[in-house]
Amino acid sequence: MRTLFTPWRFAYLTAPAPDNGCIFCVAAARDDREATLTLYRDDDVIVMMNKFPYTNGHLMVAPVVHTARLTDSSDEILAALIRTTAVAQRILSEVYGPHGFNIGMNIGSAAGAGIADHYHMHIVPRWGGDSNFMTVTAATRLVPEDLGVTFAKLRPRFGSLEVGRRES
Repeated sequence: MRTLFTPWRFAYLTAPAPDNGCIFCVAAARDDREATLTLYRDDDVIVMMNKFPYTNGHLMVAPVVHTARLTDSSDEILAALIRTTAVAQRILSEVYGPHGFNIGMNIGSAAGAGIADHYHMHIVPRWGGDSNFMTVTAATRLVPEDLGVTFAKLRPRFGSLEVGRRES
């Protein structure tokens, strides 16, 4: 039998539910981008790495304003969210060369949202064969790259990013 060590998961599995506030709001208010895994932030949206990713490069894009539902956002915010998601997908394609992506969101806890009161888009790079027996038989995911290494690869690409608004 093989043993797979994933020490970063233990803190997550054993920690009491933190009451530190919304991770997106905390990240939007802090300047320490590495501590919050924030790759990009402007007045409308924030791009963060997922601290407990499904695969390397798993990103989240959220509105800066604490909002639970898409229907509560302005058209400008919704457009910024989609534009930023597209730019993030392009950057992930250039840096990691995945074979595909899962892009989507879960709205509300009944739909599986881990952070139900601040909606966010997930961008999950996928590679042929990344869903192997570990996920199916052992309920375990293999994430081969350390978060710090992923941050170091992606942060410079988001550093001076201008998503740009279309003039109407």
